[in-house]
Amino acid sequence: MVDVIQVDRLSAAFGGVPALKNVHFSVREREILGVIGPANSGKTTFLRTLNRMNDLYPGFRHDGRVLIDGRDVYREWDTSELRKKVGMVFALPTPLPISVFDNLAYGPRRHGIQNRGRLGDIVEKSLKAAYLWDEVKDRLGEPALKLSGGQQQRLCIARTLAVEPQIILFDEPCSGLDPISTAKVEEAMMELKNQYTLVLVTNNTKQAARVSDRVAFFLMGELIEIDETEKIFTVPKDERTEGYVSGRYG
Repeated sequence: MVDVIQVDRLSAAFGGVPALKNVHFSVREREILGVIGPANSGKTTFLRTLNRMNDLYPGFRHDGRVLIDGRDVYREWDTSELRKKVGMVFALPTPLPISVFDNLAYGPRRHGIQNRGRLGDIVEKSLKAAYLWDEVKDRLGEPALKLSGGQQQRLCIARTLAVEPQIILFDEPCSGLDPISTAKVEEAMMELKNQYTLVLVTNNTKQAARVSDRVAFFLMGELIEIDETEKIFTVPKDERTEGYVSGRYG
């Protein structure tokens, strides 16, 4: 299987305080990689390194390399090109204060697509992929902020899909959702992996067990273990992993 993301001895710090320490592994094409670990383990720092979101924070420094499609994220990718390639869905839904349709059309328009018919096709395709089309197809002209929280999160997934990324990063996307909405987001993720590579940071180990193909366990900035999901949750190699997934700490 092809490695889409290669992380090579990555270390990171904010204001001199280490957040990641010599992390080294790869992410495969069209898999869901779950990233788990207690608070302050480096999960989100790792995730935001993949699309250079950490650059927005003063005092951020890194060593090592992150390669996407063999190209160094920090040396060979333009930031706008990178963030089109690597979309991100945040913990809290962040719909724009405009209509459902315009939320989905916003990204394609910025990339030069103005034809209304083509935009309509993109909107429909993206909403269907996010399992939201049937719920909003008659509400495309309504403000997106009128949608429920779970619908807003799936709208944000659809908005990410509208610019045709290759990789989608999820930063605790269900942390504020009820179980029914969570199930719908997870269902969408399971379907999306047929076309995209997904990296999911989650504090919910049960969610990681449900949807991930492989799981990476981080602790205090270090990658402790990465393996197939079933092995991580049944026969982990490291006792620290076993302690976390069994709920003894974290």
